[in-house]
Amino acid sequence: MRTDYRRSLKWLMALSWIGACLTVNAASMNTIPQAVASSLERNQIPKDALSISVLEIEPQKTGKQTSKTLLNWRAQELMNPASAMKLLTTLSGLDILGPQYRWRTNIYTDGMVRQGTLKGNLYLQGTGDPKLIPEELAKLMKALQALGIQKIDGNLFFDRSAYAPNVMEHNTIDGESLRAYNVPPDPLLYAFRTLSFQIGKSRTADFIDIRYTPAMSQLQIDNQMQLVDGSCDNWKSNIRFNLDPEGVGINSRGSKTDPLLTAQFSGAFPSGCKGVNYNVVALDANTFLTQGFAAAWELAGGSWVQPPTGKSATVPLAARLLLQFEGINLADDVQDINKYSNNVMARQLLLTLALEKMGKPATTANGDMVIQSWLKQQGLDFPGLVIENGSGLSRNEAISAEQMNQLLVAARNLPASEVFYNSLPLAGTDGTMKNRLMIQLRKFLHLKKKPEVRIKTGSLADVRAISGYVLSKSGKLYAVSSFINHPNAWRGLEAHDQLLAWLLEDGPEPKQAR
Repeated sequence: MRTDYRRSLKWLMALSWIGACLTVNAASMNTIPQAVASSLERNQIPKDALSISVLEIEPQKTGKQTSKTLLNWRAQELMNPASAMKLLTTLSGLDILGPQYRWRTNIYTDGMVRQGTLKGNLYLQGTGDPKLIPEELAKLMKALQALGIQKIDGNLFFDRSAYAPNVMEHNTIDGESLRAYNVPPDPLLYAFRTLSFQIGKSRTADFIDIRYTPAMSQLQIDNQMQLVDGSCDNWKSNIRFNLDPEGVGINSRGSKTDPLLTAQFSGAFPSGCKGVNYNVVALDANTFLTQGFAAAWELAGGSWVQPPTGKSATVPLAARLLLQFEGINLADDVQDINKYSNNVMARQLLLTLALEKMGKPATTANGDMVIQSWLKQQGLDFPGLVIENGSGLSRNEAISAEQMNQLLVAARNLPASEVFYNSLPLAGTDGTMKNRLMIQLRKFLHLKKKPEVRIKTGSLADVRAISGYVLSKSGKLYAVSSFINHPNAWRGLEAHDQLLAWLLEDGPEPKQAR
C-alpha cells in the first residue's frame, strides 16, 4: 500500500509540475514583452490599443509549414491595419493570377496606314495596368512605329469601360486630393497621374533649377522662387504652386495649339536642400494622358497633323485592333506595392481580380468577393474582415493580427511564396523599412547567416501597423503582426521596433516552474 501511495504521489507531483509549466507558458503567451510595454507607457499608448500575434513557423517532413503560437495579445480583435492590408491583396493576386501575369493596353484604330501616316483616330482601351510609366510608354511608341506609322492624322480616345465609374471617383479620407497617395484607380493610369518636380540649387549658379517628369507636350514652368539661406527642414511649407492654362501654345512648326499649361512656383527655397521631389496630382485624367502620350510620341520621333485633344469614348465596333501592349509582370508590380506602399497599384490589383474573375465593369465589391472565395479555398475563415479598397487607405478596413498571421503562414505553402516574401521591405535596406532597426541588426554582422526582418508597414493618422516575417539569430522564422489603433499611434514606431528586436533575439525563454 505504501508503495502504491508513493507512486500516486509522484504522479500527482509530475502532473502538478506539467500543469504549472503549461500555466507559465500560457501566461507568457499573453504577456507583452517588457521593452514593448515600457515603450507604450512612455509614449502614452494604452495596452488595449495594441494587438500582437507572433507565430513560430515550423517546416514539416511533408514539405508543408505549420506554426505554433509564441505571443497572443488581443490578437483576435478586429483592427484597422492601414497599409498592412496590402499583404492580403498582393498574396491573393499572386496566387490567383500568377507572378507572370501582365496587364494589356489595347490600341485600336478606325483608320488605315498610308505612306507612314495613320489616317484615323487612336482608341486606347485599358485593363488597369498599374505601372504604365514613361519607360513603358516609350516601348509602346516603338511598337506603333514598327507598324510603319510615323505621323498620326487623328485624335486620341480613351476607353475606360473596364472599371465601374464609381471606383474612379476622386474621393479621399483626408481631403488631400492633390497628394499622389490619393490618386484614384484608372484603367488607363499613366505615371500614377502624378507630376514629379525635381527642385534644387543649380550646380553652376545661385538659382533654383526645376525639372519635371513625365514629359508633357504642352507644359511650361514659371519659376518665381527665391533662394534663401537655411536648412532643408520643412522646405515644403514655403513653396506656393499653381497650375493653370495660360496663353496659346506654339508647336515645332510655328502653328498655334491649345493653351499652354503653366506650372508656377513661387516662395522661398532653402539653400541647404541639395534636391527634393515635389509630387502633385494637378491634371484631370484625360489631360494628363493626352499630354503624356503626345510627348512620348514626339520624343520617339513621331508627329501629328494636329495636336490631339483627348476624349473619353468606348471603342467602336468597326475599329480594328492595331496593337496589344503588355506591361510589367505582376511579380515586379507587387515589389512596388509592398516595398513602397503604393496605394493606387494595390487598388488596381484588387479591381483586376474582379475584372479577370467576374468580368467588366470591375467593382471593389466584386474584388472583395474574389478574395473572400480565395480565402475559403485556402481553408482560412476570417470573420469580420472588411475590404474597402484593398490598399489600407481606409478608415473602414479591418482584420485581426491573428488573421493576418494565418495569412502569412499560408503564404509559406503557396507556389508564389518566395516572390511574396521578397516583396516585403527589408529592414535596414529598402522600402519603408530602409531606416529602421539598423542599430539592432549591426549586432549580428559577425554571424555567417544574417538575421533579417521583412515587414510591411502601415500608417494613418491614428494607426501604426507591422506585419511580416522575422528570421532570428538562431535561424527560426516568425510571423508577426501588430496593430496600434489610437490617437497617439504615431508614437508607436518604437514599440513595434522593440517587438521586432525581441524576435531577432528569439524572445525570452519561458520560466520553468520549480
